[in-house]
Amino acid sequence: MFVKFMEVISIYAIPLIILFIPLYGFFKKVKVYEAFTDGAKEGFKTAVTIIPYLVAMLVAIGIFRKSGAMDVLVTIVSPITNAIGMPAEVLPMALMRPLSGGGASGIMNDLFTTYGADSLIGRMASIMNGSTETTFYVLAVYFGAVGVKKTRHAVPAGLIADAVGLLTAVFVTNLMFK
Repeated sequence: MFVKFMEVISIYAIPLIILFIPLYGFFKKVKVYEAFTDGAKEGFKTAVTIIPYLVAMLVAIGIFRKSGAMDVLVTIVSPITNAIGMPAEVLPMALMRPLSGGGASGIMNDLFTTYGADSLIGRMASIMNGSTETTFYVLAVYFGAVGVKKTRHAVPAGLIADAVGLLTAVFVTNLMFK
C-alpha cells in the first residue's frame, strides 16, 4: 500500500513543482525568467570559485577508495552495522555520503546494479542519500570559497546530523520495506 502510494506521488511531484514555482512567481509579480537568469549567473561565478576545492576533495576521495582503505573500514565496522539492521553492503554508501555526493551516487548506482533499486539494500541506500548531507564537501568547498578558516562546531554538528540521518534511514527502511 505504502509503495503504491509513493509511486503515484512520484509520478506527479516533479511536474507539479515545475508548474508551481513559475505560477507562484507570476502571482507574486516576480519576473521569473530574469530572476532565473540572475541566479544562473551567480551560480556560474560560484562554480568557478569552488573548482580548486572540489578537485582537491575528489582526488582525496579517489585515493581513499582506490587504496582499499574503504574495504578495510567496512570489514572492521560491519559487525556493528549488522547489529543495528544495516546490511554491510550499504556501509560504503554511508561512509562516502559525508565526503562526496558524486562518490555516494556512484556507490548507490553500484548497489542498484548489483541488488536492484527496489531491493532492501537499494531502498536503504536511496533513503540514506536523501537523509544525509555531504558534510565534508560543504566544509571544504563552501567554507573554502568564502575564506572560513575556523569551522568551530560545523564538523561535529554535521557529523551528528549525518549519524542521525543514517540511523533513521536504517530504521525507516526496515520498518517500511522489510
